[in-house]
Amino acid sequence: MRFDLRLEWTLFLLAVQFLTRLPVPRDLEFSDDLLVRATKYYPLVGCLVGAIGAGVLWLFELWVPDLVAVLLSLAATIMATGAFHEDGLADAADGLGGGLTKERALEIMRDSRIGTYGAVTLGTTLALKVAILVSLGPWMAGIMLIAGHALGRMAAVHVIATTDYARDHGAKFTVPSVTQDGYRVALLVSAGVLLGLALLAGPGVALCAIVGSTLLGQAFRAIFVRKLGGYTGDCLGGTQQMGELGALLAVLIWL
Repeated sequence: MRFDLRLEWTLFLLAVQFLTRLPVPRDLEFSDDLLVRATKYYPLVGCLVGAIGAGVLWLFELWVPDLVAVLLSLAATIMATGAFHEDGLADAADGLGGGLTKERALEIMRDSRIGTYGAVTLGTTLALKVAILVSLGPWMAGIMLIAGHALGRMAAVHVIATTDYARDHGAKFTVPSVTQDGYRVALLVSAGVLLGLALLAGPGVALCAIVGSTLLGQAFRAIFVRKLGGYTGDCLGGTQQMGELGALLAVLIWL
């Protein structure tokens, strides 16, 4: 099959458009099929978002304390994504924590208001990320921002590829999906990220990052699959956050 650079660039921009608030051309070609095929670039979009955070961190750590630089980098990544994944984590936590049945859990997830479970889960996750990044130091923290965001999105792609959708329909959005070829491409992108991490920080760091991301991401997947029988968009956001946090936490323990 001939590689179409223009098509691949369009797919990447669609992934950027879906996962972030970053500007893309207004006349970008769009269809449900293209959106599904764009899923393979989710880890690459993660690299982009992480690079924004790393850039902000490395820039401001020259003038302000590490804690302030980390908080600014976190704010930058949240602004870049519009808190897309953080919102999903909070909604998923509210539904999984407050819904006694699958139907009630899904109903709670539809509510845009944040509840106690969501607030506590999101607040704890963000606090842990900040604490870990400060502890890692500016150089390693920046590298792990890039790797963590990529691996977190790979965790979400894995859920899409291996898990049923929990709702009867996709509500106002297309049901997230990925082709077999797209899943392989996402894996290759993630492998490239891990190779870069191994070269910059050592094989042990890369191994810990993938193990930590996989374990925490799969633990979260087990929770929502048991409750819902599958995933929702909110569950994917939560998986991304847990995959990212797992990578950071494992690397901190290793170091």
